[in-house]
Amino acid sequence: MKFETFIARRIVATKSYKSSISAPIIKIAIAAISLGIVMMMISMATGVGLQQKIRQKIAAFHGQIAIATYDNNTSEVSVNPIQKDLIIESFPVQIEGVDHIQGVAKKAGIIKTKQSFEGIILKGVDNQYRWNTFEEYLIAGKIPAIQDSIASKEVLVSEFIANRLLLSVGDRFKTYFMKNDTTAVPSQRTFVVSGIYSSGFSEFDATYILGDIQHIRTMNQWEADTYGNYEVFITDFDSLENLTQTLYQQTPSTLDVQNISEKFYDIFSWLALFDMNILIIIVIMILVGGVNMITALLVLILERTQMIGVLTVLGSSQWSIRKVFLYNAAYLISIGLFWGNLIGLSLLYLQQATGIIGLDPNTYYVAEVPVDINFMSILMLNIGTLFFCMLMLLIPSYIITKIAPVKVLRFQ
Repeated sequence: MKFETFIARRIVATKSYKSSISAPIIKIAIAAISLGIVMMMISMATGVGLQQKIRQKIAAFHGQIAIATYDNNTSEVSVNPIQKDLIIESFPVQIEGVDHIQGVAKKAGIIKTKQSFEGIILKGVDNQYRWNTFEEYLIAGKIPAIQDSIASKEVLVSEFIANRLLLSVGDRFKTYFMKNDTTAVPSQRTFVVSGIYSSGFSEFDATYILGDIQHIRTMNQWEADTYGNYEVFITDFDSLENLTQTLYQQTPSTLDVQNISEKFYDIFSWLALFDMNILIIIVIMILVGGVNMITALLVLILERTQMIGVLTVLGSSQWSIRKVFLYNAAYLISIGLFWGNLIGLSLLYLQQATGIIGLDPNTYYVAEVPVDINFMSILMLNIGTLFFCMLMLLIPSYIITKIAPVKVLRFQ
């Protein structure tokens, strides 16, 4: 065992250490470290969790990258069809980072019931559609059964639309769709509510119902294997921009490629602010914890000036004595980190399990605070806190070099 480590452990083990004048100051410093790590963990876990949850919800309705035809249409309605063969020719092999590509089509309509009516957009899908993005939002009924042989009448409607039109699972309703010729009689379709979903994203819940794409093909007089646009899902969101460029370069000039960060620029600009907020909180908490540890270290040094003088007389170097107190400070920081991690993880798991803290979905797009517990990020947060706090303690530990043994050693 090194000399510095041995002395630091003996200081920690002494009873006088726990009952000295510095004891309350040390407890305050430990509490500051604990509170700081709790605040940093919560801000990082909830901030990243909210970012991921909103991204998932937007991707569930639009995919992470959309491929559509160039046109002057600024609405969500599909106007010009895309042949499936065109996409197959553009992407003959699997592109690294692309998880799934699915074709969809959208058409605006009006749901008419005995009680009321509501404008909606029917999002048409086929049997290749990945429903797992909607399964967690399903609150009643089941996912529509989509087949290739015959157009299914089953649709998935949002809780928002169901409440406004007094619909429940199993109910039938009529929907009217405008034709390209606005003077023609609207197309009518009768659908059955197979399931009800609630994503918490009011903008989408008030707009979309999901059903069989064959209805849209028939009304638009499209051929089989045609789609209004394609939705691309990727494995890593950090590669979104690079994959968008890769897909754009491989698609024909008649097709446009746009990712959700471009399509929903305002939302993603708002989400980007969370990174800055998290960084500010981390910096402030580390500074607060570091300042408290500086105070505790100075008190410890002043309490043990005689020990410093004795060690100096016995031949210990100034740096060796400084390391004794730095090791002592590292021990105190470790205690603070331990309790901070214990409290922080307990609170995060409690929120993850119960969702006890709610949010206004009209403002935050989620009904409860989402939590993302990433142990690697938490580990790096602990290492960073320990490193920067110790770095801040190097300067105040320099006061040891100013203590003269002749002045502090007094023989009775």
